[in-house]
Amino acid sequence: MEFDLFIRYGPALLTGFGVTILCWLVGSMGGVVVGFVLACLNRWGPRPLSWLIYAYVEVIRGTPFMIQLFILYYGGPYVGLVLSPIQAGILSFIVYGSPYFAEIFRSGFNAVPKGQIEAARCVGLSEKRILWRVILPQMLVPITAPLTNFFIILTKETAILSVVTVPELLYETQTMAAETFTFVEPFLVLSLFYWLMVVGASWLGSKVEARVTRHLKRA
Repeated sequence: MEFDLFIRYGPALLTGFGVTILCWLVGSMGGVVVGFVLACLNRWGPRPLSWLIYAYVEVIRGTPFMIQLFILYYGGPYVGLVLSPIQAGILSFIVYGSPYFAEIFRSGFNAVPKGQIEAARCVGLSEKRILWRVILPQMLVPITAPLTNFFIILTKETAILSVVTVPELLYETQTMAAETFTFVEPFLVLSLFYWLMVVGASWLGSKVEARVTRHLKRA
């Protein structure tokens, strides 16, 4: 193994890793926010809006992420949406992740017993207070593991961003392999970086799960 290659290409690989983290975190957090809004609108919004949300969820979940990325990056200029590769990568992550997060939140809403919601209404709580004081604390328990799992899935989806020249980790690794004609070492390091991301996401997820379920352990 030629370690001098990593000294020469180390800064580029670390920069690519930083871009990967940026796209993953910003895109995932944006997907969580949009997904939560979609889930709330689907639950409390008018029925026609629920139909539109259902159509959006089914279309996005039924098409590959790469196709969505191509449409945003290459098709966007036809409707006046000109994005840089990184902007397209982040936006595509938000679009791709939001329907999955919306479904996770929807399942969390449905996991809260209806009797508790009715009891909260009987004592005069508004729908907003019911959401924040009754529904959210209880729904966090069943949705933490699915959320963590999908965050882990999104870490590996970042590799697809290289097809639109996002200078993320896989893009820099391919550049290193093409310039040095070495393939084993760069992709071993690539695997290590992704493994670190997955382990980090899994560790954070376990900490959050332990936090939201601590009352169950005491019981």
